Formats: sequence, C-alpha cells, structure tokens
Amino acid sequence: MVAFALVDASRRGAVAADRPLVVASKSDPEGALTGAMIALVLEGLGLTVKRRLGLGPTLIVRSALLSGDVDVYPEYTGNGAYFTGTETDPAWRTPEGAFSTIARSDAARGLVWLERAPANNTWLIAVRGDLARREGLATMADFAAAVRRGLIRLAASTEFVESPAALPAYEAAYGFHMPRDRVISLSGGDTAVTARAAAQGISGVDAGMVYGTDGALSALDLVVMADPKNAQIVYEVAPVIREASLARHPGIRPALADLFRSLDAATLRRLNAAVAVEGEPAEAVAARYLADRRGGR
Repeated sequence: MVAFALVDASRRGAVAADRPLVVASKSDPEGALTGAMIALVLEGLGLTVKRRLGLGPTLIVRSALLSGDVDVYPEYTGNGAYFTGTETDPAWRTPEGAFSTIARSDAARGLVWLERAPANNTWLIAVRGDLARREGLATMADFAAAVRRGLIRLAASTEFVESPAALPAYEAAYGFHMPRDRVISLSGGDTAVTARAAAQGISGVDAGMVYGTDGALSALDLVVMADPKNAQIVYEVAPVIREASLARHPGIRPALADLFRSLDAATLRRLNAAVAVEGEPAEAVAARYLADRRGGR
C-alpha cells in the first residue's frame, strides 16, 4: 500500500512537470501582445505552452494565476497598489519602489515578478501637437499654466476625472484646478477615443487622457505631458509567474528578462500601434519583433 502510494505520487509529479505551461493575458492590445511574446519565448525554450490570451480583465486573470489555472501572465507593477490596498503609499510612484513592493508582497502568495519593461504605462495627458508647440507645452507644469490661462479642454474617462489617484493627483501636485465644465467626461476608459478627440479637436477638445505606451500616440500628432513630480502611480509591465512553475523551468527567468529589458516606451508604442491602429494580430507582431531581435544579433 505504501509502495503504491509512492509510485502514484511520483507519477503525479511527472505529469505536473510535463504539463503545458499556461500563458494568459488580459484582453487589451498590449496584454495580448506581451502575452504572445511570453508564449513564443517559452516555446523557444522548448517548453509546451497553452495560450489563454485575452482571458479577461485584471481580476479574472490574477485570480486564475493565484488558483494555479494559469502559470504566467503580464501584469503592471502599479496594480499592486490596488492588490494590497495601499494606493496612497509613495512607493508606488517610483519604478523601483513599485516593483520591489509588489514583488515582496506577492512572494508570500507563491508568485514571482520577473524583470519589468522600462516603460511606464500610467495615466498621462497628451495635448494636440500644434497647440503644444505653439504654447511650449512639454510637462504637467506647462499644462497647469495653460489651464490657468483657459486654454485647455480635456477629454477623459469619468474614472480619470474622479479617482483621487488620477486627475486630482495631478491637480494637487501641480497646483491647478481643471474646471469641470472644460472636461468632456466619458463613461468608458478607451484612450483611443480620448486621444482621437484631442488630435482631431472633436467638441473643441485639445487634450486627452492617454496611457504611456498607447499605440495611438505613434499615429497621432500628440505631445505627452511629462510628470517630473511623479504624481501618478508607476505601471511597468512584467511577467508574473507561479514560483513552482519557475522552479521547474528556471531558464524562463533570463529568457524573459532579456525580452522585457528591450521593451521601452517607444518600442511598446510602435508595437501597440501595429496591433491597435493597423489591425495586425498581436501574435504576428510579437513573432516579428522576436525574429527581428534575433536577426540583429
């Protein structure tokens, strides 16, 4: 009876070691893109991969990772502020602080944060190019001064306008108040809509809520306002993997580190544009990027 139990446990361990690694992502274009990259890199290591790309929003994908239904997926460091209920902690407003804080917290849950991309996909404000050049607008301090002169009409989601971590955080850091009658507030959070409104002057809009690595920024004449005071939480994307999965396949760490180190903001904007603006499949864009990197070595 004991011998049988030992053999049975050994077989279960062999099956676990050999089972496909489940790679998931959220349903947004950048999630699908970085998820596809992870899957392709793992296959390049000779591992069997099961894709669950576009699985759903953050809550669904993270729950699947925690339950063991998913092995790895790309997540943003700044979401750790909400996972831990510590949104007001200033650590979330620096790249190293955000990464180290969520990495420590998730280690207790059996999760490992691998190396992050050097690109902050946080909430930002972008201004129509001709206005930005004419008025010399490059930073949120410049933007604040333009608001005080009555120059700006902003398109943004209701969440961006109302969340203490978004527009109110900018207002507090840079000492301005965006009159709400000069804000076109949208119920959804689609930055493609707000960016297009700013670029095309829809309803008199000349600035829009965007994310730092939006693909539309490569296609539209918009100038992103820099945030030197770090008013916003930092959102750098990184693979998050179950500790047990990484222990079985330790070669995953250096392979994904090499990939994610290459994904700076300009690169992600360009790749996201190919998916979100030009309509290419995320897997095809990911495969081409990886092939180009191999060819350049």
